[in-house]
Amino acid sequence: MKQLKKEYRTLDGGQLAAICAQIGTDGKGEDIVILDVRKISSFTDYFVILSGRSTRHVQALAESLEHELRSKRISSSRAEGLSEGKWVLLDFDDVVVHIFYHEQRDFYDLEGLWHDAPRLETQS
Repeated sequence: MKQLKKEYRTLDGGQLAAICAQIGTDGKGEDIVILDVRKISSFTDYFVILSGRSTRHVQALAESLEHELRSKRISSSRAEGLSEGKWVLLDFDDVVVHIFYHEQRDFYDLEGLWHDAPRLETQS
């Protein structure tokens, strides 16, 4: 197994979530939210939620995130929904990234389901 690049070895979940949000911003992702679910979830520390303008845009955002993080030797343990492009889930252990086509985001309303989770600021 490849070791993380030196500058990324000490990243905590919050820093990784911020990196994911920035990659989403760079890819023109919309409505980016970081939720801190450490106190209310046992399976991850942070959610990064963002939207794409089309199913192809959702797929491109997911591929960009995986590519950028893989170049830092951070790889997802799971990726779901990439072929459909309506809701892609990328699991990076401490951070779970949800990339939605806007209609699915409204329908599933993760921000509403996890309303107790504090929102972290993202840099746009």
